[in-house]
Amino acid sequence: MSLSGAATKRKKAREHQAASRPARLLDWYDRHRRRLPWRAAAGERPDPYRVWLSEIMLQQTGVKTVGPYFEKFLARWPDVTALGRASLDDVLRMWAGLGYYSRARNLHACAVAVLREHGATFPDTEEGLRTLPGIGPYTASAIAAIAFDRRTMPVDGNIERVVSRLYAVEEELPQAKPRIQELAATLLADTRAGDEKPRAGDEKSRAGDSAQALMDLGSSICTPRKPACALCPLNDDCAARARGDQETFPRKAPKKSGELRRGAAFVVTRGGEILLRSRPEKGLLGGMSEVPGSDWLAGQEDKAALKQAPELNGGARWRRKAGVVTHVFTHFPLELVVYTTKVPARTRAPAGMRWVPVATLADEALPNVMRKAIVHGLGE
Repeated sequence: MSLSGAATKRKKAREHQAASRPARLLDWYDRHRRRLPWRAAAGERPDPYRVWLSEIMLQQTGVKTVGPYFEKFLARWPDVTALGRASLDDVLRMWAGLGYYSRARNLHACAVAVLREHGATFPDTEEGLRTLPGIGPYTASAIAAIAFDRRTMPVDGNIERVVSRLYAVEEELPQAKPRIQELAATLLADTRAGDEKPRAGDEKSRAGDSAQALMDLGSSICTPRKPACALCPLNDDCAARARGDQETFPRKAPKKSGELRRGAAFVVTRGGEILLRSRPEKGLLGGMSEVPGSDWLAGQEDKAALKQAPELNGGARWRRKAGVVTHVFTHFPLELVVYTTKVPARTRAPAGMRWVPVATLADEALPNVMRKAIVHGLGE
């Protein structure tokens, strides 16, 4: 065989391998798919409400953390109609502890929109889904693929990792995202042209399964550290594995951490009650409950923070608790000094604040940083 003939044969072999990837991926998925509370069983039609609810909760939050919250929400609000009729306060209370609270506000707004504007039926295209509150490009693609089997490939962190290793994408994130998106689309099972809707009884339409297969592969096999390459259905033609540097993908630019911010939290008790207020609807932790506090500023001194204490009838003697409460948000770390005081039984709450029984704090929409501050303030 001539050199050109051998090269042609190798090229055809690579092309065959590439063409067979979607089928190999789905074959692996059929045998190893994860059982998740929001995922339809094999052969079942996915519930768009469950898919949407899980996708919103899974934004920046892991599967293990989301599981119990998903079950609680589903038990309380089993469909989009029930959630759309709920109050935002109830939704925020149920969400408390899950973090990134703008998701809860968007979740409620989206349910209301689907109920009032779409007759409690989710749009079944990416374009339609993106008109809803809280649904961006990735979430629209995920819901369209998983719930409605549209031919689109959502790229989450797991898929990003699998694809960057499979093709040895050298460009750093986030600049590499468009290229990874393009390559990930080649792993869709190519069974229908265009964006045709699935037909009843069409067993070949598996765009949603292709996406979930890659998600599962990244979660269980192609893990960030020590990937189990020997078990991977795509290991024969994985470029990073062939080079032996798979753990270095995806390439990432050095992470920048935000500047430390400092502030004060004021824990005021009146018998068995504690003083709370609600944060502004817009902005960080919007609409959530909190103890009164100072601004959170870089380089803020304790004396400046203490001057922002709430004004109470008869004044207050503030006691500073030893230590600080620390919390890390997406864009900055935070340190809170905690001050406490006890006031007489008839002390009125300042404007915009309210007394809440300590025994019912579990029912309040308190973010984790506030729960930490309260525990610190109420401790001995």
